[in-house]
Amino acid sequence: MSRKKSQARHHAVQAIYQWQMTGQSLHEIHDQFLSEQDTGGFDLAYFDTLLRGVPGALNELDELLGPCLDRSIESVDPVERAILRLGAYELAHRPEIPYKVVINEAVELAKVFGAEQGHRFVNGVLDKLARTARATEFGG
Repeated sequence: MSRKKSQARHHAVQAIYQWQMTGQSLHEIHDQFLSEQDTGGFDLAYFDTLLRGVPGALNELDELLGPCLDRSIESVDPVERAILRLGAYELAHRPEIPYKVVINEAVELAKVFGAEQGHRFVNGVLDKLARTARATEFGG
């Protein structure tokens, strides 16, 4: 995956977290990120796709994640919830990105933003989801 796409995910997780915590409009969050970030440093189109895609598919994503969790999605740490939703979105809506890349990128985000062992939790949940959402990549 390109560095610019990785950076887009990095910013998208922050924006999705902000949206989850504040209920602020996506438009406001988008404008704030554009004014505060060097847009040449990340894939702006992919950032837009993620920022609009995750909230737009929220119910679907939470339903996909539900069977993979040992608790409700709302009781998951908010940072890890944002990362899981982003990963679920990519698994469900971006089939051109290999599931291993999706999981690896999410784990790296959890190492940066999540709790001490949050990356293990994110890895386990998205691995379970990938086995159903991307069964053909597993040879199923």
